[in-house]
Amino acid sequence: MGKKTIAIGEHHFLILSKHKNVLKFLNQNFQQCNPQDNVERYMQIRIEGDYGIPFVGYKVEVIKSVDKICFRRADYQIETDLDHKTATVRVYNDLALKHALMNLYSSFILHHNWGLLIHSSCAIDKGEAHIFAGQSGAGKSTAARLSHPRDVLSDEATLVKITPDAVTVFNSPFRSEITANGPGESAPLASIQILYHALENNRVKLRKPDALIHLMDKVFYWAHSPEETNRILGLLRTMVGTVPAYELHFKKDQTFWELIS
Repeated sequence: MGKKTIAIGEHHFLILSKHKNVLKFLNQNFQQCNPQDNVERYMQIRIEGDYGIPFVGYKVEVIKSVDKICFRRADYQIETDLDHKTATVRVYNDLALKHALMNLYSSFILHHNWGLLIHSSCAIDKGEAHIFAGQSGAGKSTAARLSHPRDVLSDEATLVKITPDAVTVFNSPFRSEITANGPGESAPLASIQILYHALENNRVKLRKPDALIHLMDKVFYWAHSPEETNRILGLLRTMVGTVPAYELHFKKDQTFWELIS
């Protein structure tokens, strides 16, 4: 049985797996760390293979019992205890493993009221993070690519820690195209952009209630209780109450950064 301790955000996870391809995937995509390092939370995850069928859709079935929560998709299954201390993940392939770990991590940080995993990209400019969100095809990955040479913290799933005092973005291992520049990097969140393609650049500030509505369906979350849904809304209210949000109508070149910097 192979063992690895990986870091995501401020959290360390002990991974157990006998599958070499699983350990290789973790080596390639996650920061390895010393299990004795000081950490905020800790979870043990057993990963098994040979589950299910290839990806057919994003719909996840959620089943909650007296002692565990089960998340099930055609290509993966997660079983975690209610305290999110141990979990067993069964996957079909690397894509299923990536999505399963996103699902589990989102559930973990929400359980601890730590923050949210948001469907968006994020880049650092002058030491501050800026999120780019929007509907499918709005340009999240495009905005991330056009942000070069700025460091990109995410191109698909942005990891946001939310407290009443600060909102911080951490480097995300859940990526689609752009690899990480610095695995341990983080930055305070300075703005949120809701993206729209346009012929000319323009940025319009959003009212806080409108920003909340825009972000509600961008959170990676698989609902299994009204309490956790309310927790998401509370975290989002804190986020938009602290960080300004804008509609960003942008051309497909780097000039949109002139409106942000």
